[in-house]
Amino acid sequence: MSSFYVENFGCRATQSDGAAIEQQFSNRGLARADTPAAAEWVVLNTCAVTAAAEQDARAAIRRIRRGNPGCKIVITGCYAQRAPEEIAALAGVFCVVGNSHKHQVADIAVSGILNARECTPGAAQGFVPLESVALSAPAFTLVGDIFAHTELLAAPVFAGDSMAEKTRPNLKVQDGCDNRCSFCVIPSVRGQSRSMKLDRVIAEANALVAAGYREVVLSGINLGRWGRDFQPQQRFTELLRALLEHSGIAKLRISSVEPMDWSDELIALVAGSPRIARHAHVPLQSGSDRILRRMHRRYRPWHYAEKIRKIHEAMPHAAIGADVMVGFPGETEELFEESRSFVEHLPFTYLHVFTYSSRPGTPSAAMPDQVPVHIARERNRILRDLAVEKNLAFRRGFLGRTLDAITLQTGNSDSTEALSDNYLKISIAGRHKPNVWMSVQIQGVGDGSLMAAAKAVPSP
Repeated sequence: MSSFYVENFGCRATQSDGAAIEQQFSNRGLARADTPAAAEWVVLNTCAVTAAAEQDARAAIRRIRRGNPGCKIVITGCYAQRAPEEIAALAGVFCVVGNSHKHQVADIAVSGILNARECTPGAAQGFVPLESVALSAPAFTLVGDIFAHTELLAAPVFAGDSMAEKTRPNLKVQDGCDNRCSFCVIPSVRGQSRSMKLDRVIAEANALVAAGYREVVLSGINLGRWGRDFQPQQRFTELLRALLEHSGIAKLRISSVEPMDWSDELIALVAGSPRIARHAHVPLQSGSDRILRRMHRRYRPWHYAEKIRKIHEAMPHAAIGADVMVGFPGETEELFEESRSFVEHLPFTYLHVFTYSSRPGTPSAAMPDQVPVHIARERNRILRDLAVEKNLAFRRGFLGRTLDAITLQTGNSDSTEALSDNYLKISIAGRHKPNVWMSVQIQGVGDGSLMAAAKAVPSP
């Protein structure tokens, strides 16, 4: 039996896409391999948000080719959509399939159409139906106009054997973005904002419940914009209320919502429902008003701070995280200090800190006053150190307290990894089954996690 392996790079939406790709290959009768070295087909589901993400993909191609020279390497995802010819030229690449055709990648790669040899290798194509093209190997590229997609095209979420080791599946309900941040390449590789229909979301959620999952992470590229492309428009809170009413999901976790979409209604809904995780990830990018304006972000620092304070007041023990960028063009030492101070004075419990990466074709790539890399990296370190301090202070506040946590996997020693409702890593003494919500007593603070003992296991 032929085998496949899917390796994902980047965000939760990409991880969700990867799960759908796995299902495509499984549906064609291929077996999931445990490692790329054991697979006949290796799919790299790539990211393009930074130059480093693309470099990671290229390094993976070289690594896989060395370890498994006979495998067929298929490249898809955002990097494939952005620079297909660049990837197609790399040694070992079998074919390149952009986001425009990602929902058909298994058919394209495995079906035998590749043997027709009627098209030019390496030539990017316009958007065409799959059945009307004949592909030629190796390194043929099939990349269409991502803006031609006006509906969310995604394979069904699944929960089969290939996900047996996972306990918190992603359910992608939105893709694309209508914002035009000056640094971001994502709209050009993901297309316009598109939402999954409500009845489909509920059906997928209930399929995950039926498969035994106890927590589902809602994901999207601009998740808070779910439903805005419908006529009449719907709101993200409507989706959450429908999932609470019509699905049996024990816990919903919201992956990331832009500050503009944290309405009072959404905050009240998350704070008021025990079935929604106490967790708010609110992208910031910068605490400097001048830099936010150069970034073309749609809020000012005082607007952002008001949202965070409202979330904290409604849920004092919630995890509150943010994406923060350093080294954006024009970020002087004074403006960086303005951003650092802004972050310091808000009740964040963790940060995702990024160093600015110039992306081809974005407005920021042509801006003057580019920040030297060594300065940007030092600013990254400063913010990461601040994040460590904030997270440690947050964790220490739970010593002696009881938290609910879902077990993830059993560690090598006599302990079990878990994640609390409010997004804290926990090591539970003893070996426990994965995918179980437990009540745990916090006994100590470790390096990046909490030490705990199990108190009780709730009935299913």
